[in-house]
Amino acid sequence: MIDLHTHSIFSDGDLIPSELIQRARKKGYEAIAITDHVDISNIDFIIKRINRVCNEINKIYTDIICLPGVEITHSPPELVKKLTVLSRKLGAKIVVFHGETVVEPVEPGSNMAAILAGVDILAHPGRISKEEVLLAKKNKVYLEITARCGHNITNKHVAELAKKIGANLVFNTDTHIPEDLVDDAGREKILKTAGLNPGEIKIVIENSKCLIKDLKKRISVFSGKKYKKGL
Repeated sequence: MIDLHTHSIFSDGDLIPSELIQRARKKGYEAIAITDHVDISNIDFIIKRINRVCNEINKIYTDIICLPGVEITHSPPELVKKLTVLSRKLGAKIVVFHGETVVEPVEPGSNMAAILAGVDILAHPGRISKEEVLLAKKNKVYLEITARCGHNITNKHVAELAKKIGANLVFNTDTHIPEDLVDDAGREKILKTAGLNPGEIKIVIENSKCLIKDLKKRISVFSGKKYKKGL
């Protein structure tokens, strides 16, 4: 299980980062990203603290990779590029963007702004269009199939467009409470519900592994570290 979109007590999650990581370990996770909600008001505060805990835990645990990240949330499209660049400058190893879900009043044009900004993952992109999926493929932005109740209403729409166009999909939980974490069987069930067949599910899982491998090349904290599992 690889989960690159979760939340701790530093935004609207229930758990401090260490407990979130520990519970993920016990679920058999190989990698987890803590991606608390940020905008221009709190971005420096959040990244500094999540970076600190991930760096320390990565020195100790060999069975899980912990990634400090952000989910840029409800920021005007005009600020998305600035926040993406700033996130990486401040130390975020993965940048997720809160896409145009159908259950929240996300500003129209946010999906496009995030794709153009080159975020790593466009979360629960909801109202995403064919044009945006084409651009996501070109810009190597991963589109999320989500376990999150409400946001998952449009999983089939996202999956169908991505399959037709050949854009990359990843699965994440958008965890806020302990019960949101899922194991491999839970992931498979949600991906099947999104209309993916067993072969397509394998590709989604492999996409998450490929994204982790790409990130590891850029992240010095992983230099020289040996993991028990084969990511």
